Amino acid sequence: MPKSRLRKKSDYTPPTTAATAVKLKSGRGFIAPLMLGLFLVGLVWIVVYYVTNAQWPISAIGNWNILIGFAFIAGGFGVSTQWK
Repeated sequence: MPKSRLRKKSDYTPPTTAATAVKLKSGRGFIAPLMLGLFLVGLVWIVVYYVTNAQWPISAIGNWNILIGFAFIAGGFGVSTQWK
C-alpha cells in the first residue's frame, strides 16, 4: 500500500490585533424571576384549590380554578422562550 505524504503545518500564530471584550448584557434580568414566579403562582393556585376542597381561591368558579392555575404555568413557559 502506498504511503501518504506528510504535510508540514506551521504552528498557529494568533492574530496581532488587540481583541476587544464582548459584553453579553441584554437587559432582560427580569425574565427568570418572572418565569419562576408564574410557575410558583400556578402551582400554589392548584395546590390551594385541592387542599381547601374547592373553597379557595375562588369558590364560585369551581373547576375553572385548575385552568387558571395551568394558565399561570403556561404563561411561565411562554416567558421562558424569551430567556437568553
